[in-house]
Amino acid sequence: MRPSSTLRAALVALLAFTGLAFSSAARADSGFVTLTIYKAGWIIGGSGGGGVLTFRGRSYRLSTGGLDYGLVFGGSKTVLRGRVSNINRPSDVAGVYGAAGAGLAVGRGARAIVLTNQKGAVLELTGHQVGLMANADLSGLAITMR
Repeated sequence: MRPSSTLRAALVALLAFTGLAFSSAARADSGFVTLTIYKAGWIIGGSGGGGVLTFRGRSYRLSTGGLDYGLVFGGSKTVLRGRVSNINRPSDVAGVYGAAGAGLAVGRGARAIVLTNQKGAVLELTGHQVGLMANADLSGLAITMR
C-alpha cells in the first residue's frame, strides 16, 4: 500500500503544479503595439524611438533604444505594428529584447520580427523600413514605459 499512497501524493502534486501553471498562463492577456524606430550606424549602430501600447482599452507611451554591433551601415526609419502577448500588466512589455539578424533596405522594404523579453512578453511585429541600411549584426532593443 505504501507505493500506492506515494504515487497518489505525487499525482496530486503534479496536478496542483500543472493547474497553477495553466491558471497563470490563462490570466495572461495580449495587447497591440506600434513602434517607430530610427537606426543609424557604422560598425556600431544605435537606435531610438517610441511607440504606444494599447492594453485593456488604455494607451501607454513607450520609449525604445538599443545598440547594434557587427556589420552595420546606413540609416533607416522602421515602423512596426503588431501584437504583444503573454502579459499581465502594461509594465510587462518593458524590458530588453535581443536579436541576431541580417538585412538590406534600399528605399522601402518590409520587416517582420518576433521577440521575447525576460518577463516572457512576446512581440509579433510587421511593418516597413525606409532608408539605406545594411546589417549583419547582433542587436538589442530596450523598451521602457514613459
